Parts: sequence; structure tokens; C-alpha cells
Amino acid sequence: MRFMVAIRANTTTEAGGPMPSTELLEAMGKFNEEMVKAGVMLSAEGLHPSSKGALVKFSGGKHRVIDGPFAEAKELIAGYSIIEAASLAEVIEMVKDWPQSDGHGNAQIEIRQIATAESLGFDEEQQERYNKIVAQQQQ
Repeated sequence: MRFMVAIRANTTTEAGGPMPSTELLEAMGKFNEEMVKAGVMLSAEGLHPSSKGALVKFSGGKHRVIDGPFAEAKELIAGYSIIEAASLAEVIEMVKDWPQSDGHGNAQIEIRQIATAESLGFDEEQQERYNKIVAQQQQ
């Protein structure tokens, strides 16, 4: 199973800086290297603040674009990793060693299983269409 591990933003990440300390960057690099060596980390990316993004809202068949920033920092995502694991419990154990991003031991990490055609109960035709899309993404 694949899981998205999302690191919640805070006022510092939403303000666009300052950059994390050298110690934190080194700790995060070491943690990520260990996860890659273990064969469980498939990708990891940080995100720019919401002030550099946009939100597209749909209502009544129409869309509205809202320039960032949007929402409170605690409701936003600062970065994410994609982890391969046998269970949610296994990912929780991995995340317990995650380097603390604010220097005070305060962080929030959300873990969500990634939906697949199988887990969504797709029929054979839907499964085939889904598999083609996934294969194209991996090229």
C-alpha cells in the first residue's frame, strides 16, 4: 500500500522562510536517506507557501480562482512524502522518528492511504483505464 505523509504548514513555512536550520536539514536528509535505503520512500517534496499558489473553487458548474494565501497555516500542507508500507501502523512507526521541523518539538503530520483502482472497487474496464493512466505517468 502507498501512503501520503503530509507535513502541516506553520506560520514560518507560510511566510516563506527563513530556511530551516542546518541541523534540521541534515537530520531530514539523514531520515530521508534511511527511508530510501529501506525501500519505503517513493518520493518527498516540499511546497512553496500558499501565497504563491491558487485555489480553484467550483460551484453551480462555474469556477472561481482565488489567489493565495488562503486558509490558516495550520490547515495547509508544507510538504509530503509518498511511502510504501504494509499498513497504516507501519507508517505511524516510521513517522515517530520524523525530525521536528519547528525546533520546538511541535509538528503535525497527516498520514493518508493513497486510493487505488482496487481499493476503490473499480470494475475490470475501469481498472484497465486506470492502469493505462498510471503507466503513462511512470514513463
